[in-house]
Amino acid sequence: MRTPSSWALRRSRVVARRRSKHVLCTGGATERLGGAGYVRDRPTRKETRPLSTGSYYERIDEHRYKATSHAGGAWDPDEQHFSPLGGLVVHAVDRYTAARPDNGLVLSRISFDILGRLALDECEIQVATVRPGRTIELVEAVVVIAGRPVVRARAWLLATGDTGAVAGGDAAPLTPPGELAPWPMAAVWPGGYIASLDVRPVAPPRPGRTTAWVSTGLDLVAGEPAGALASYVALVDTANGIAVRESPADWMFPNVDLTVHLHRQPEGRWTGLDTTVTFGPTGQGVTSTVLHDVNGPVGHAQQMLTVRPQ
Repeated sequence: MRTPSSWALRRSRVVARRRSKHVLCTGGATERLGGAGYVRDRPTRKETRPLSTGSYYERIDEHRYKATSHAGGAWDPDEQHFSPLGGLVVHAVDRYTAARPDNGLVLSRISFDILGRLALDECEIQVATVRPGRTIELVEAVVVIAGRPVVRARAWLLATGDTGAVAGGDAAPLTPPGELAPWPMAAVWPGGYIASLDVRPVAPPRPGRTTAWVSTGLDLVAGEPAGALASYVALVDTANGIAVRESPADWMFPNVDLTVHLHRQPEGRWTGLDTTVTFGPTGQGVTSTVLHDVNGPVGHAQQMLTVRPQ
């Protein structure tokens, strides 16, 4: 495995190789043309996008948002990194549920399936109820870019109650981020999203195993507050990049999904990722993460990887 500095030297060459092929994006990565549902990139005129210095997205109207350069992906900076987009989906779900009478339910699980190329452009998010209920409810959000669904998310909202008397089973809390030194993750990965992060490992990152805190000074959407959960989830997909098992100059391992289970609602500006990456022998991998906030564990995240040589 190469050191981060050697990855940095080769990453521009890798991105250039990918751009020369027909591609489909999954999880901010590109895939070679090959089967049903795969599409060819068409040459387009390069747009000059206004740089927002303080957010990942800017609102266009009730359901549409424009990505800023800070949302740029790690596999290809001209695509969106999925992490802030996942947070934007939770933000849209929050707005949807806030527009009706409070039923006391909280988002406890959300799964994202990444269906297509996440162009660094405007997107539309529509939210609807799939299964209504007083104690459990299932809602669905669909992200559309350029007229095509690119992400489909489903979230379970569950009733709250006092279960403090039986609470238990948590792992130990992580070392607080204020006691740790920053790590230059941008030396490993390109893109505006990675460049926007404050990453603080609990211990030096190892191949396939890292525990780290992640935060950002940017707003999710310019000029409007985001809830604690949306801001938290906007950093969770970083997990697949903090515990690199093999050099991304030699191997691709994009995630095709992200599922987050929560047994407690997170608090604060830091997302703690206790992450393990496993590659199997036939082209699949799994990134598994125990999620923390500054008070301790809050849940788990899983990402399914498609592993292939560059």
